Amino acid sequence: QVQVVESGGGLVQAGGSLRLSCAASGTIFSIDAMGWYRQAPGNKRELVARITSDDNTNYADSVKGRFTISRDNAKNTVYLQMNSLKPGDTAVYYCKADVRPMVTMRTYQFWGQGTQVTVSS
Repeated sequence: QVQVVESGGGLVQAGGSLRLSCAASGTIFSIDAMGWYRQAPGNKRELVARITSDDNTNYADSVKGRFTISRDNAKNTVYLQMNSLKPGDTAVYYCKADVRPMVTMRTYQFWGQGTQVTVSS
């Protein structure tokens, strides 16, 4: 099976920074992409940032210029550097990995359990 584990969340004041980490492990033939999503109470899940195996990236408009996604392919790990945090960034942040477990299988989406990010005003 595939495990996806996030870390790095916490409480920070507005204007501060956090770095989230997400590591995928288990039965992995290849990872096509990894990304970060977030969900605040009463809101639907939204894409924050995504990076492909070819290092193509995309960001939500609300975080462009403040957040940076990067990847360490050797460790199957993705990072989200979050700067200039705002109270509106408060949410549970989930990591998603698009994983092909074996060469004979299609790609599946695997989700972590989430890490809480709280930005105080």
